[in-house]
Amino acid sequence: MSFCLIILAGGNSHRFNSNIGKPYQKIGGKSLIEINVTKARKFKQIKKIIIVYNKKDSERVKSLKLKNVKLLKGGKSRQHSTFNALKYLKNQKKISKVLIHDVARPNFSSKLINSIIKNMKNARAVVPKIKIQDAIKQIIDSSKEEYIVGRKRDNIFLTQTPQAFNLKEIYHLHKSNSGKYKDDDISLYMDLNKVRFIEGEKNNFKITNISDFENLKNIYKSKQSVGIGFDVHRLIPKRKLYLAGLKIKSKLGTLGHSDGDPVLHSITDAILGACKMGDIGQMFSDKSKKFKNVRSTILLQKVINQIKSKGYFVNNIDINIITQTPKIKNYKYKMTDNIAKLCEISKDQINIKGKTTEKLGVIGKKKAIACEVICSVVKYD
Repeated sequence: MSFCLIILAGGNSHRFNSNIGKPYQKIGGKSLIEINVTKARKFKQIKKIIIVYNKKDSERVKSLKLKNVKLLKGGKSRQHSTFNALKYLKNQKKISKVLIHDVARPNFSSKLINSIIKNMKNARAVVPKIKIQDAIKQIIDSSKEEYIVGRKRDNIFLTQTPQAFNLKEIYHLHKSNSGKYKDDDISLYMDLNKVRFIEGEKNNFKITNISDFENLKNIYKSKQSVGIGFDVHRLIPKRKLYLAGLKIKSKLGTLGHSDGDPVLHSITDAILGACKMGDIGQMFSDKSKKFKNVRSTILLQKVINQIKSKGYFVNNIDINIITQTPKIKNYKYKMTDNIAKLCEISKDQINIKGKTTEKLGVIGKKKAIACEVICSVVKYD
């Protein structure tokens, strides 16, 4: 089965009460759109991803620079936005199924997606649901404050997204039921035969207001971990000096098996430590000829790709570069920019400090350069 994931991000976020809409709110440096897309990329069955966005957010969504994602403008309602995506897809021969998902539910698990995809083999549609556990009352007359108590919860449940459908069927239902749409796509089905409801997840809640967003941030805080990195290299003549991936003009360079970049080595080690994935020496042995004189930018990019595959993303990096020369303040902004690109994070998630040893020891005598790093990562799944 080949799926397309449609992520609906075309709302106005009126109830969120912020100048920045919900889809672009960030946790650990990643917007809700990016978190959803990142999780979807884990599934080989999902061949295509569509983001349906609000036209007022055109510049904002383009600034995310999402690769291999189709951007479509939304309509005046959720139904219009969904139908825009379905119209685009109806002529895509390789796609037979769709997952329709609200961007405001970024906390679904891989287990839930696996269950939805698996159940679509023998179902017309698959929808996650959760039981209502709170007491239920129904208002009869609000002016008299009259309501019915003791309503039974057995046959009442809440639906979630992603919801899975056969592309041709859900397209036809949208086309023939314009204006009859309620609150989600399964509401278009009059006949629920072979529609499968599966167990949803409490943590897959919808972010409606700031309070919901704070709850989500607290969940991700519990998934944060921290790593420490340290590296030191001797300074010698006739070697190039690389710091944070930048070639620095200098009469002295670092001695090392690779390019000897202590900043990127420390960052790499800190990231590996935070993700509990060993250290740089285990992953890129100095006994291996293939890493002889290799650029540390290449090694860091390999590590970033590996941690992403495990659901980790860098949250922040704090760096101390300990050297008598060169003066780090002259390169700080270029270093920050380079590290941000390599780690796929924003520049405001990075802090660099230049330190000296007051001319004490081998560093103070310009015979070595060292770096120490503390890094935190977030696990999105």
